[in-house]
Amino acid sequence: MTEFGTSDPLLEIYLHENSQLLEQLEQSVLECEEANAFSSAAIDVIFRIMHTIKGSSTMMNFDNIAALSHVIEDLFAFIREHQPRLTDYSALSDLLLQGGDFIKLELYKIRQGDSPDGDSSLLKSSIHRYLEELKRRHAGQRDAPVSEEDAGDILDEGTHSIAQDAHLKAILFFDDDYNMENVRAYQVVHSLKELTEHFSYWPEDIETNPDTAEMIKIQGFQLFFRNGESPETITAFLSQAPCLKHLEISETTPPAGMSESASPPDFMPEPSVDVRSADDLSSAAEQPPVAPTGHPTLPEETQSLAKPSVSTSGTQQSSFISVNLAKLDELMDLVGELVIAESMVTQNPELAGLELEQFRKAARQLRKITGEIQDKVMSIRMVPLVNTFQKMNRIVRDMCKKQEKQVRLQLVGEDTEVDKNIIEHISDPIMHLVRNAIDHGIEAPGERAASGKNETATLTLEAKNVGGEVLILVRDDGRGLNREKIMERARERNLIFRDEAEMSDRDIYNLIFLPGFSTKEVITEFSGRGVGMDVVLRNIESVGGSVSVDSAAGEGTTISIRIPLTLAIIDGMNVKVGRSRYTIPTTAIKESFRADPGSVVVDPEGNEMVMVRGQCYAVLRLYERFKVATNVTAMEEGILIMVEQDDQTFCIFADQLLGQQQVVVKSLPSYIRKIRNIRGLAGCTMLGDGSISLILDVGGLALTS
Repeated sequence: MTEFGTSDPLLEIYLHENSQLLEQLEQSVLECEEANAFSSAAIDVIFRIMHTIKGSSTMMNFDNIAALSHVIEDLFAFIREHQPRLTDYSALSDLLLQGGDFIKLELYKIRQGDSPDGDSSLLKSSIHRYLEELKRRHAGQRDAPVSEEDAGDILDEGTHSIAQDAHLKAILFFDDDYNMENVRAYQVVHSLKELTEHFSYWPEDIETNPDTAEMIKIQGFQLFFRNGESPETITAFLSQAPCLKHLEISETTPPAGMSESASPPDFMPEPSVDVRSADDLSSAAEQPPVAPTGHPTLPEETQSLAKPSVSTSGTQQSSFISVNLAKLDELMDLVGELVIAESMVTQNPELAGLELEQFRKAARQLRKITGEIQDKVMSIRMVPLVNTFQKMNRIVRDMCKKQEKQVRLQLVGEDTEVDKNIIEHISDPIMHLVRNAIDHGIEAPGERAASGKNETATLTLEAKNVGGEVLILVRDDGRGLNREKIMERARERNLIFRDEAEMSDRDIYNLIFLPGFSTKEVITEFSGRGVGMDVVLRNIESVGGSVSVDSAAGEGTTISIRIPLTLAIIDGMNVKVGRSRYTIPTTAIKESFRADPGSVVVDPEGNEMVMVRGQCYAVLRLYERFKVATNVTAMEEGILIMVEQDDQTFCIFADQLLGQQQVVVKSLPSYIRKIRNIRGLAGCTMLGDGSISLILDVGGLALTS
């Protein structure tokens, strides 16, 4: 095998494009399985995907990937050419998904600098056996006699070959007084080729024989479909035919020797390869074109599968290019430095008190341009959640098959955009929450029916913008969380660190995120070991997000994830405490005010509270929290900033406000994180005067207020 470095441009293109193709493959297979039909468009898509992966893998000398791709390509070449009747779509879907999983794992090895040395011999044998079974059945179909009834009573002996192997027949009658039925029929045939090539029609000579107009007027224009198109799809398409008076759709009887209940190939595919850590390099994939109006078919993605992302040839033009993410990171860093430099120039202390009208005007223009550059760079890094959400279709499909459950995945707001780096941190947590919902929360069909629910459960993934954050909801209509069982397990493991009487339902439900917590009695391949939910929380918190749980017994559970739009640059309010500076994200600030005399009270446990419009709010003194020396300790002398995070509202006490500005977020040095408890700090930034300001994590402070 040729050796390529992980920074080799050719290898990067290979990994990126094939990752995109595998995502398209998986999406096509899942859509076909849901429709219980592999349409001609989907067959073309899958064939060209495997052809492209085979060719590029051969060029790169990744022989095992090329060999498996070649076998799958052969299978779909046969299906594409002969259109055999597929009696077991699930077995074909399993083989394709297993093949995609194998290639994903090999691509992951390559990306990590390892050799793609996986053994696909068992999977190739399964595909070979499936192909041989298809060939055997197809030969039996071809040689079997066709009865008059099978072909249709109105067809004579010369039309038997037209209807052979057809599973669906359509008869169209046109409302035409000008003997143009053959022209109407030709229009239907011409437009129908956009949907499928695998059909035949009678009369066959509508283009050359004007007498067919009278034949169509009496017997109708008859169409025969051979490739598994659903009656709904055909009806929706043909109903828009011009001058249509009447349409009949019927399923035809299979030829002798082949029945609808024919058993599937007598083998079971090998267990699928479980790929859990392959990188997501496909979030910038172009969306497939919209299908022609009037027929809800699978997306026609075949036009771009074998082409590079960027084309400079005369006829192929693209408005998209692929850019290495590392370059975008560097660009964002430079924009961050530009923002800091702009602040250092325009807020230079040496300018204080000087009348510099032209300088102020130029500074405003510089600030405007800097802000526009920053917004544009940030928008480039923003990608929709659609790919992350659609990956969950595969998780739901596999778990439902293994656990014999029925779940419908509903995606809402998948076009919501977040920073690319954040998506990389939340993909695994969302996957774990989906698996957990199906394994823990959603009941088996029998249990749901017994409780009066629909046997098919609904699992909803929803995303929406809330202020400067993105809210992601994972919601199921299952059995809900068992409050008493959670408390019992928490007591057994000494995981409760506060008075139980003061714990709300949400506080109790959030115990499931503690390390080692699980209410599962039996350990399975999906859950029960007490690991996973704590990792979900840790990953979300690592990008400045938070997680909360709401549940109702018998009704279901909703897990809410709040994440920032971006990690790079935020709007912040700078405050002063002694000689230190702190920055509070403006998205968390509700208001700022000075305490009125007598508005501060102390509860029986010694906690300070401030009364604001009849409501009591806890007060957190920053100088006490971070051990900072200051002369401003009287509440009436300082400033109170009311902040809110996850439905928790409290007030932060500081010396004074310094003003609002955009700040570049820098992570705290690793040596500080190792030796100090930094709960309540999200990072640091540089202010215009060159001083360092610590960025507050309001969620972390809420736990200590």
